[in-house]
Amino acid sequence: MQHFDLVIVGGGLAGASLAVALRDSRLKIALVEGMPPRRPEGWDARIYAVSPANAEFLERIGVWKHLDPTRIEPIRAMEVRGDQGARLDFSSFAAGVPELGWILESSLMACELWENVKRQGNLELFSPARPTALEIRHDAACLWLEDGRALSGRLLVAADGRDSWVRETAGLPAQNSHYREKGVVANFSCAKPHRGVAWQWFGRDDVLAYLPLPGQRMSMVWSLPDTQADALCALAPAELAAQVAAAGNGVLGALETITPAAAFPLRLMRVPKTVAPRLALIGDAAHGIHPLSGHGINLGFQDAAELAALLGKAQPWQDIGAVHFLERYQRARREETVLLQGATDALRRLFRVEAAPVAWLRNAGLGLTDRLPVLKNALIRYALGRI
Repeated sequence: MQHFDLVIVGGGLAGASLAVALRDSRLKIALVEGMPPRRPEGWDARIYAVSPANAEFLERIGVWKHLDPTRIEPIRAMEVRGDQGARLDFSSFAAGVPELGWILESSLMACELWENVKRQGNLELFSPARPTALEIRHDAACLWLEDGRALSGRLLVAADGRDSWVRETAGLPAQNSHYREKGVVANFSCAKPHRGVAWQWFGRDDVLAYLPLPGQRMSMVWSLPDTQADALCALAPAELAAQVAAAGNGVLGALETITPAAAFPLRLMRVPKTVAPRLALIGDAAHGIHPLSGHGINLGFQDAAELAALLGKAQPWQDIGAVHFLERYQRARREETVLLQGATDALRRLFRVEAAPVAWLRNAGLGLTDRLPVLKNALIRYALGRI
């Protein structure tokens, strides 16, 4: 059995960023990943909005400066529309910042993080490799891989996604609420320039977002009931582009499909305990929210940043796998996670209500927020990660 201080299962964005953030630490690290990331041809349909706070985190760990700037688009403004004409607008100029965030491909970040972990002196990479058995002992977490190798660590970190094998095997319960919706993603070229503006439309049955990509391109995320999402994915490229353009009121003119539509099921996932003896959860293994907020990966990066800060400051005599030590991480991350989960869930459910008074109230709320500088500025600061 090979012995480590830290064993991370999952080399996606959250897991790899945690490993890279600890590259200068005294910790001996193992990273287990079943499938290394790769860049697709053309544009990746999986797009993320990265907040300034998380861009700073990626800069601190030496990743951001190596990302291809021609594949990154800054968000200069956001325009949010309700289902009865209400609007809420944000701009980087009004907020006094150069940009509200950045739009970039998941695989762009994943591959750069992977290049870092491959060169990391205090890390041993196990990939492709999958765990088959787990035993939590009083002094270590022991993990057995498909090929027969065995690892032990003072701390095991589950970064293996929403359907986390580690979380399930360790017996940490997850509470799932299925929206009976799917998020449909696709990329398009646009007849009109987007000028760095992100749009979002709230309907009773759907939420549509246009996210600006470099050049005259945009990425769509459209949350729809399952049957409608499946029908959208079945459309021919030209029909898909026409329907997406019409749903966005033609703000970017005619569209042309760059990547095929793909859909993924949406659910709210709450994990009451994200730590246990010898175990911590980060990223999608620790929480799941509706994509309407655009904060999914930002939560994951902040999980990694917080846990890395805690582990990096640990003294040699401290037991990094002790639950009382790990509870500091859990407390630090609970407030933001619970707040975002509650807010996105409540907002999505609010727009599903058909009653006329509720429809008026939610649209009035959007309009009122747009006219209240204090509240609006607070929302902007939160989106920037400045609160």
